[in-house]
Amino acid sequence: MHHGIRKLLLLGAGHAHVHVLAQLAQHRPADLDVTLLTPFGYQTYSGMTPGFVAGHYTEAECQIPLEPLARAAGVRWVQGRCTGIDATARRVQWAATGTAPADAALPYDLLSIDTGAVLDRRRLDADMPGVSAHALIVRPIEGFAKLWPQVLEMARSRPLSAAVIGSGAAGLELLFAAEHALRTQCLPGSQFTLVTGGADVAGNYPPGVQARVLQQLKRRGITVLRDSCTGMEAGAVQLGSGATLACDVPILAIGTHAPPWLQGSGLALAETGHVLVNAHQQSTSHPEVFAAGDVASRADAPHPKSGVYAVRAGPPLAHNLMAAHHGKPLKPHHPPKHTLNLLSCGPGHAIASYGPLHAQGAWAWRWKDRIDRGFVAKYLRAASAQAG
Repeated sequence: MHHGIRKLLLLGAGHAHVHVLAQLAQHRPADLDVTLLTPFGYQTYSGMTPGFVAGHYTEAECQIPLEPLARAAGVRWVQGRCTGIDATARRVQWAATGTAPADAALPYDLLSIDTGAVLDRRRLDADMPGVSAHALIVRPIEGFAKLWPQVLEMARSRPLSAAVIGSGAAGLELLFAAEHALRTQCLPGSQFTLVTGGADVAGNYPPGVQARVLQQLKRRGITVLRDSCTGMEAGAVQLGSGATLACDVPILAIGTHAPPWLQGSGLALAETGHVLVNAHQQSTSHPEVFAAGDVASRADAPHPKSGVYAVRAGPPLAHNLMAAHHGKPLKPHHPPKHTLNLLSCGPGHAIASYGPLHAQGAWAWRWKDRIDRGFVAKYLRAASAQAG
């Protein structure tokens, strides 16, 4: 049994952590001092970002403000970016991104990591020279959302050539959304290309879904190149075949990386560099550390890194953090074998899939729209309920 005040540090404000904040708003133990460290004052919900690009949502409609939610939970919010973890000393190093000066380090008794998906620009430039200077990189998604309006302004003055590098769900949704936005809001004549990286289009989906995606790409006149990106320069994408693709707007939407600051932390890491966790979402090397979402890898039950799994990790993470604080048994989290996937195709159309089952239509987009709006609204209500 512990005595005195204990410190819980929430590192990042990913999908799981906003649920933890909402739970703390309902009940935070008096002997638990909670700090949230995140570089932005809001979470941009990734599920709604393609809808923002397509013009279905405003930027504000895709955001969950963190300060009101933290205030409702009695949580201290620190605006900053993690630069390192010392798991032995139980401290997190950080750099301020707001106006407040950075402390030397943030100590913790319990640490929960949910920083969301990241792309390491040094690794990107090593693999594809020039990418960090010339590509519109999807991560961090908050930065991408700020830059997208500039693309629309360019496209209102002249037709553009746009390419998305990456043929997973994120890349496909952004490509369909960008095509819809530039076709309906800007001058006619823009051209669109999907650079798959050599992989099959929608390769993580069943063949039936792949066929539906290819049909949508063909219907919209989008060129598909089963080639890789090897580098970029102003106005051009270098391809693995040796060819050059003329491109005004290259959008990079490839798979994500583990945060580089995990290296040297002392935490057990997977081969990919992500935090290795057990069935309780607890570090396999440091029981006082938990991790969820894209920053974590399950040692016992590997699963795709996607927002669907990150959202589902929130309730069990909140339970186990409180259980760890009170010295009670933890509960295992069992990720589902199949999840509902709703792949938006721009103009009020989506492809729905669940395991081997799939269908498409406007009804699927309305379903996705209702789910996404409901996710954001839930946390706005959690903050306003306490404020009221």
